[in-house]
Amino acid sequence: MRNIYLIKFGGNALDGKGGMRQLAHEVADLVREGYSIVLVHGGGPEISAEMERLGMKPMKVAGVRITDEAGLEVAEKVLKKINTDLVDCLLDAGAVAVGMPGYFCTECERKKPYKAVENGKELTVDPGLVGEVVSVDEQTIFDLLDQNIIPVVYPIGAEAVGDKVQHLNVNADTMAAGIAAGVHCKEMIAITDVPGILENVHDPSSKIDRVTFKEIDQLLADGTISGGMVPKVEACRKAVLAGAEAVRMVNGRDPESIVKDVIMGAPKGTLIVKE
Repeated sequence: MRNIYLIKFGGNALDGKGGMRQLAHEVADLVREGYSIVLVHGGGPEISAEMERLGMKPMKVAGVRITDEAGLEVAEKVLKKINTDLVDCLLDAGAVAVGMPGYFCTECERKKPYKAVENGKELTVDPGLVGEVVSVDEQTIFDLLDQNIIPVVYPIGAEAVGDKVQHLNVNADTMAAGIAAGVHCKEMIAITDVPGILENVHDPSSKIDRVTFKEIDQLLADGTISGGMVPKVEACRKAVLAGAEAVRMVNGRDPESIVKDVIMGAPKGTLIVKE
């Protein structure tokens, strides 16, 4: 049984290039110490910024990004750049890493239109060229890990459409959860811009160390989890439901250690488990 840790981060989670370099050094150290690490990253803010620079307007309906051909092209370009930067940081830190799109190790399908509520009205949302993970080629991941190579995955999936292949924009949390479940990772670590779930958002010392789904529902109901924390927590819940044993939310702006301490047993962040 491999003890695999999957680390996922998004565009706002790290403190710029310095944060990326710090994460790369921590991951390189962990691999040298015998840990198996898979990295999955997103880049939503960078994609939106590049679209706006090009005079394109990012489209969202009921909080869901809509992706057309032009938007997909921008997403691929931006995600490849982030992926290359991260791989370069890992190589500089002395690790061996391989960057890849999600379709190298997953099979995806286009997300079907679905019902959602916006401004009190029910509407049908067609997210366009957006994908969901349906299966994982875990052997591709295992083969790399067995050689102490770090897979660095960016969330562009693909599905077969007749005799053609259609690339798809996949939410990074969705890609990470799918891969985490497929390789039966010991723990998925979600790097965010907060130290974890707090009982009092103004008091970092009120961090909750461990929380179950039932307790999450209570915290949502009483307003302890609110605002921008809601989608972060729900993404972690989805990863557990998809098959990850547990998901830990940690602070990507911690100057001391982002992931190394917690993987080696430090009680940082908030551990989210089913029960």
